[in-house]
Amino acid sequence: MIELAGLTKRYGDKLAVDHLTFTVRPGLVTGFLGPNGAGKSTTMRMVLDLDNPTDGTVLIDGKHYRQLHDPLKMVGALLDAKAAHGGRSAFNHLLCLAQSNGIPRARVREVLDTVGLTSVAKKRFKGFSLGMGQRLGIAAALLGDPQILMFDEPVNGLDPEGIHWIRNLMKNLAAQGRTVFVSSHLMSEMALTADHLVVIGQGRLLADTSMAAFIAENSRSYVRMRSPQQERLRDMLSGAGITAVPGEEGSLHVNGEDAAHLGELAARHQLVLHELSPQRASLEEAFMQLTAESVEYHAHDGRPAGSGAPPPGAGWGDDWRKKGS
Repeated sequence: MIELAGLTKRYGDKLAVDHLTFTVRPGLVTGFLGPNGAGKSTTMRMVLDLDNPTDGTVLIDGKHYRQLHDPLKMVGALLDAKAAHGGRSAFNHLLCLAQSNGIPRARVREVLDTVGLTSVAKKRFKGFSLGMGQRLGIAAALLGDPQILMFDEPVNGLDPEGIHWIRNLMKNLAAQGRTVFVSSHLMSEMALTADHLVVIGQGRLLADTSMAAFIAENSRSYVRMRSPQQERLRDMLSGAGITAVPGEEGSLHVNGEDAAHLGELAARHQLVLHELSPQRASLEEAFMQLTAESVEYHAHDGRPAGSGAPPPGAGWGDDWRKKGS
């Protein structure tokens, strides 16, 4: 279990982390989300005592990381996939970690096999691709068979097979009762992996809730209807006191009504429907809705300034235009 209480980090005038309080519990994959510059990496570094908090505390099973007797056997972390000596082989990189932490040599071969790097165990790290480096970083995190796992952007550089593998790995680790804390910008992957979400923006806590509750609380659900008798459909809904708004491809969007009820209503009026589909926002849509005011950097889509609001997704990826500039 990881417990944060009032955790704060200031760099000069910059408040990177602002009184964060939340708990990462065992048995769940907890997704850690936030726009670029939200303070996610800084928070993870403070969990591992790589940065000292300006204020507040963060405890791992009731202790500071520096107080842990066998840290790698308690916490495994991937924060930087490039954190290995370029001249060392994958095997020797892990062996150094194992020997300095009282971990048996046999465990090195086990984790190399787990992450799929056995065939390149003797290859030097400087020749690794980004995806291979990610796998080696995950192997290092697993080395001590820890109860707590922390991953910062673990799918960077992985191919589809690798992404599928790390998703199942994290789920299996949580199913074993371990604490799994993972930061990612890949919303579609978080939607498939995380059970619980912690969302921050500009260093402040925005949400600490289940995946289902987060989407329900931060998105609009509606029913999309399409009919070759669209005008009759609109009149029928209006006559029943139901408000519909135009949608894409000539559809109508209806809020606050059950799809089954709408289908029965159309049947009573002998209306043909080509579509009757409940719509629920994705994690990405819910996330963008919640963090709209917390994005520090906004990308530009090439339209002239003042031509409208930034498109969905602005603030992600190769951001170059700072908000307000």
